[in-house]
Amino acid sequence: MTLDNTTPKESNWWSAIGRLLRRDFLPLITDLRLAIVLLLLIALFSITGTIIEQGQSLSFYQANYPEDPALFGFLSWKVLLTLGLNDVYRTWWFLTLLIFFGTSLTACTFTRQLPALKAAQRWKFYQQPRQFQKLALSAEFDLDKDNTASLENLTQILSDRRYKIFPEESGVLYARKGIIGRIGPIVVHIGIVLILLGGILGAMTGFVAQEMIPSGNTFQIKNIINAGPWAAKPSSQDWSVRVNRFWIDYTPNGGIDQFYSDMSVLNPQGEEVDHKKIFVNQPLRYRGITFYQTSWSIAAVKVQINKSPIFQLPMAELDTKGQGQLWGTWIPTKPDLSAGVSLIAKDLQGTVLIYDPQGQLVNTLRAGMSTQINGVTLKLLEIVGSTGLQIKSDPSIPLVYAGFATLMLGVISSYFSHSQIWALQKDGRLYVGGKTNRAQITFEREMIGILDQLNSQKQPEKPAIA
Repeated sequence: MTLDNTTPKESNWWSAIGRLLRRDFLPLITDLRLAIVLLLLIALFSITGTIIEQGQSLSFYQANYPEDPALFGFLSWKVLLTLGLNDVYRTWWFLTLLIFFGTSLTACTFTRQLPALKAAQRWKFYQQPRQFQKLALSAEFDLDKDNTASLENLTQILSDRRYKIFPEESGVLYARKGIIGRIGPIVVHIGIVLILLGGILGAMTGFVAQEMIPSGNTFQIKNIINAGPWAAKPSSQDWSVRVNRFWIDYTPNGGIDQFYSDMSVLNPQGEEVDHKKIFVNQPLRYRGITFYQTSWSIAAVKVQINKSPIFQLPMAELDTKGQGQLWGTWIPTKPDLSAGVSLIAKDLQGTVLIYDPQGQLVNTLRAGMSTQINGVTLKLLEIVGSTGLQIKSDPSIPLVYAGFATLMLGVISSYFSHSQIWALQKDGRLYVGGKTNRAQITFEREMIGILDQLNSQKQPEKPAIA
């Protein structure tokens, strides 16, 4: 005895919903045209997210996308922020597109691809000669004249060509190969769905931070510029990172060859738990967080006046109106700050320019050198560089990589042709025919080779290519 608390009215209501989903929603969501439209929209907005800088400050968008004149006549910073184009991959409408596309692929897999695979796995024998007339390639032999043509010989020939022979009834045969080609589209769908799930997971749980850290300083990740609602941000009590040293290798003509950061991960007791020298395309990874070397700057200059303690004075980047990068600072040469000089540097090679208050160049110094200015000895000890780090956490990366690997495997599998061959021995005649789902010309050549091998002395009496 079972208890059913569902009233007849509720039962009818649920039945109506089920019929509506099967009749209207399911055909719509599995429509190939809808999948193509969704894919194009995802590609379009992904391109938009690549062209438009993501996760920048409000002042950045106001400066680069003004209201007058608006880009293309309509794309101002207000429109951009309203539509979420400053953070495309985390907007509700982009995630909705991913969900709908993944739902469409999943529904198509269960309603079309899996039934097609099951149908391909089933075998049936042709019992009537007229069934061979519908095949793409067929032939028939007179067993009285073509003594070498027989069902036994055909079975051996197909076995040698790696066809799988299924248990045959008396006088009939079915063989196939390349069933993996039917599995390929399903594997492709699985790969795409994994990539979509990875994209959603990354948008909801990942974060991006940027830090500019002077050489020798220790920091925790704080300057997070973009983060998903479920992002697991690192606690400042867990661990920290120290930039042991930052330096740049220059080419003989003065250009930048590569910049490096020697970094250590420290536990709460200040002990080193990980260490790596990073540069472009060689990041540091720790606890699912990746530190990329992206930029650099000049943070400070260390100087000594006469026999004073060593001063570390900050340097600021100057506005050169697009004429290159320069950093500068002002150094007092009198205790009451009534006089001083300006130091200008353009790189970390150790050379600075010294200007007086009237803007006249008075000297140049390299690290370790000193000069007499305003009655004092100014010694340049070191130019301190800063490393620009982009810090990312994306738990979806393994899932996305698995999706791409699955996708490639499915694409490769899809190139295998699913070839099928039937044979019927009846009334003193042997009927042979076959079909394939792709590579038709290759299959026709193979089929002709099988027929020639089957009857090496005589040509088939009635070959026909449909």
